[in-house]
Amino acid sequence: MYAASSSVSAPPRPYRRQLPGNGPYLDPAPGGRARRTAALGSVPPSGRLDVSGPQGAQLRTAIAAVHRICPEFNPVQVLRRSGRSVLLVGSTGRTTAVAKCLLDHSPAWAERFRREIAMYRTFVRQRPPVRVPRLIAADPDNCALVIERMPGRVAAAQRHPAEAPPRADVRAALGAICRINQWRPPGDLFDAPVDYAARLSRYHELGLLTDRDMGDVRKLLRGVSQSAGRQLPAQFCHGDALLNNVLLAPSGAALIDWDHAGWYLPGYDLATLWAVLGDAPVARRQISQLAQAAGPAARDAFLVNLMLVLTREIRRYETAVQRSMHDPAPVVPGVMAAGEEQRLLLRRLHDDCGLARRAVRAAVGTR
Repeated sequence: MYAASSSVSAPPRPYRRQLPGNGPYLDPAPGGRARRTAALGSVPPSGRLDVSGPQGAQLRTAIAAVHRICPEFNPVQVLRRSGRSVLLVGSTGRTTAVAKCLLDHSPAWAERFRREIAMYRTFVRQRPPVRVPRLIAADPDNCALVIERMPGRVAAAQRHPAEAPPRADVRAALGAICRINQWRPPGDLFDAPVDYAARLSRYHELGLLTDRDMGDVRKLLRGVSQSAGRQLPAQFCHGDALLNNVLLAPSGAALIDWDHAGWYLPGYDLATLWAVLGDAPVARRQISQLAQAAGPAARDAFLVNLMLVLTREIRRYETAVQRSMHDPAPVVPGVMAAGEEQRLLLRRLHDDCGLARRAVRAAVGTR
């Protein structure tokens, strides 16, 4: 929540074809040493808010919504702003806090915001095995949320890091994600955010999955279901396990942005992390090994999740490339255009999807 989320603009990266490595289940060959990326520290709560103009009116409305539930909140700085929400950093007494307000109150975004509030309220009663921000105040009707500001730096500033993050950072993030995946809260506290059959069918209708893809993935789903009984096994997942949703501090890793959390097919968080670590083959190999460690059913569930996540990312960036073609940004000498960055990332995602497709077919062959 605190780090600026990566929009459809991807960081510059040279195009490099991904090799499948020695095994059929996404085990890429080790690359060179991981290159260290600059850490993004916390933004200090200082500065003044500009509440002038049309955007200032939106900001005043958001602050008023926060003050209705937390009168002592003193906003100091806009941490992040988009067309859908605004994130303010400030203080409540001696505590540094973050307030999030929804600007786009369409039903889908309002429901997503209320899910996040419900998660933080649940964490008050059922403490998860990872560090999470403490809830201060919330208003699901007006979509306003105030939580403590966690110390630390984000594990990566972008959705798809331009360089391989330090191995220690990936290890800390992966440890926190695995702990949350092993958590077994009461089943009635959380729902299942993803309807796998409906999501796969929609991607198939859009032409993002072939007929053979659908047949192979359905075979894996049936195999996983038969291995666990009549219902697919469920695992509690963060649901958006990106490195920019992980805060690293000496006291340990913390997870933020819980609006996608719930029960998923096992391996969803691992698949999400694998998908965005295209320049970190060592980390990808470790994730693949973790996904296979629990046996064929866990491996197959991970592959189904991976196809789902990679297809979603391809759809996301294809839309971005189309937008950049209709509204190109000014070209700056020596700087790669945003549209070109997106196209390079999109090529890598297609390569990754081809790798996942081959792994799915290999797994189907073992059934």
